[in-house]
Amino acid sequence: MATTDLPIAEEISDAPPPAPASGAHLSYAGASRVVTAGNTATVELFGNLDRPPVRFDATVTNPLRFREALSALYGVIGSDYRYAPKDRTQYIAYLRLKRDAAPLGVWHAQQAYFAWMLRNDPNALTILDPVVSVHPDQITFEVFGKDESTYACLAFKNDGFTGAGAAAHGTTNIDFSDALYSSVQQIRGYRTTRLALGPAAGGAAPDAGKGTVLEKKIQVPDSWLRGFLQVQSAATLPFDHVQLSPMDLYNVLRHLRMNGDRKGKKRGLRFELVPAQQPRIVAEPWETVFTTTADVFRGKAARLVRVWGRRRLMTVKRLLPFVQSVDVYLLGSGLPSFWVFRCGDITLTLGMTGFTSANWSSALGFDLLLPRGTQDGEPTKKVVAHLAQHWKATHKELGAATGVKGAALVEAVQVGCQNGELMYDIANGVYRHRPLTAQPLDLARLQFRNAREKLAHDLLTRSRAVRITGENRIAGVGLELTGTVAVAEDKRDYRPQMVLADEGQVRKVTCTCAPFRKHGIKAGPCVHLIALRLAFAEKESKKAKSDDAVKFETRAFAKRDGAVERVVQISLERDKVKYRWGLSGQAMRLQTMRFNTEDAARRAYFAKLADLDTKGYLDAIAE
Repeated sequence: MATTDLPIAEEISDAPPPAPASGAHLSYAGASRVVTAGNTATVELFGNLDRPPVRFDATVTNPLRFREALSALYGVIGSDYRYAPKDRTQYIAYLRLKRDAAPLGVWHAQQAYFAWMLRNDPNALTILDPVVSVHPDQITFEVFGKDESTYACLAFKNDGFTGAGAAAHGTTNIDFSDALYSSVQQIRGYRTTRLALGPAAGGAAPDAGKGTVLEKKIQVPDSWLRGFLQVQSAATLPFDHVQLSPMDLYNVLRHLRMNGDRKGKKRGLRFELVPAQQPRIVAEPWETVFTTTADVFRGKAARLVRVWGRRRLMTVKRLLPFVQSVDVYLLGSGLPSFWVFRCGDITLTLGMTGFTSANWSSALGFDLLLPRGTQDGEPTKKVVAHLAQHWKATHKELGAATGVKGAALVEAVQVGCQNGELMYDIANGVYRHRPLTAQPLDLARLQFRNAREKLAHDLLTRSRAVRITGENRIAGVGLELTGTVAVAEDKRDYRPQMVLADEGQVRKVTCTCAPFRKHGIKAGPCVHLIALRLAFAEKESKKAKSDDAVKFETRAFAKRDGAVERVVQISLERDKVKYRWGLSGQAMRLQTMRFNTEDAARRAYFAKLADLDTKGYLDAIAE
């Protein structure tokens, strides 16, 4: 039976086929630009004519900080950190194009190049325009990275402007292009800079000649919208808060820039959080420890959290000199993390997913944390109606104003965020009214990534169609899962198998179905692998709290003593307890204890866990 090994869990050489897209029609009175005249500069941002008019006009207090903030936002829009294997196809096509265009003039050669791009990669030069909201207290620009793994929300408070005119509150899109980015670089500190945002921007009539209207027809990927909604909803989940100084982050980024990643080695940032102590950040795989200097960790329990995608933090390098403090909100290992960079009256929030578009295993595990409802309930309607009138409110204020309390309120705001009607401003701890699109989203279409995932969820609803038949813990490798998926339509059973790393990534997969044996995972995981991964995640999320229900479990712990990190791994396997210990990065010693009954093994297992906790060991699984 064929198997597929993934040398690096976060990188899959062949990306899945692109998700279906929906067309978005955007109309602007002109292209956004920066107009300079003498010692004045006007940043003209044209709003979408197909949405209700939104206006704001004021003088910027700090032009340099404003310029660097917009430059950092542009860096996020164009960021693409997906793994790209070597492929000479495009190079050969380039050589052929170069040969064909050799006898042509410069203008004809450019036309040939753009024609080739339109035929072969029409979305290569496309930048999805930001979603801009003008609220009574601030202006926010929301964007998503090109690889759909980084969300950014840039907020300008009203304190950063003077001489503001009458504003029209609401949400719209603005034209944001390479030309705008280039013109933003013309902003200087000695020039009086004005921000003009609206359908007519700096004052030009939006209908002054039909030929002046800028029309855009963009194919918006469903995965972009789906990721936008899920990251917003993820911000409403419980998190651990860590405060960093700008120098702490600079030290980490400098180390990453001076040291390249090692193939096949860990590539995360490990946060070691101990109550009343300064948080520590460990850069893997060098095990370099950075002790932060801002504030102690104020959580109630010790935690160890790993986050990935650390090089995406490089997108804020231009804004870093102006940053006064950094707040990090950690949802857990492999889950999204939110980084809030505070620069006085400017705040930049980065929401980095714990997975990329190729790391489908972590994505599926994260989905189960969120509600999957696609219809508005009465509590959600009350919450949305209140925010549509008052623009923002805290969780407590929403409960008092709407009468929705407890779990019903939590679900209502999460559904509102997933519906694209609300956003959670994690930097200020408030919910805001922000309709993502002019028309209501087709939530049924966005509920699943593709047809395979929809079929996998359908199999889970059938009685005993998806079963986990084996869980085997392999020391130093991960958890080997074996399952059986019965498909009545095919009149046969399939046997998917996968190896999960401790962080949740899939290292090795195999299945007995024909699509896998023919293509492997080049076109993405098959239905049966997705169903097995979902079944396991559902089992973990619904695991009974009673200790009597635990028969198989593995916990990992770590304790740092200066530069030395001691690690311990304890496994319960029915009537056996396996105890492994040693130094990080070295071979571990093993002790196996067999008991007469499973109850006796379970009691010894939990006694070991309690003993490690009293000795100050951190839970390395983190959840």
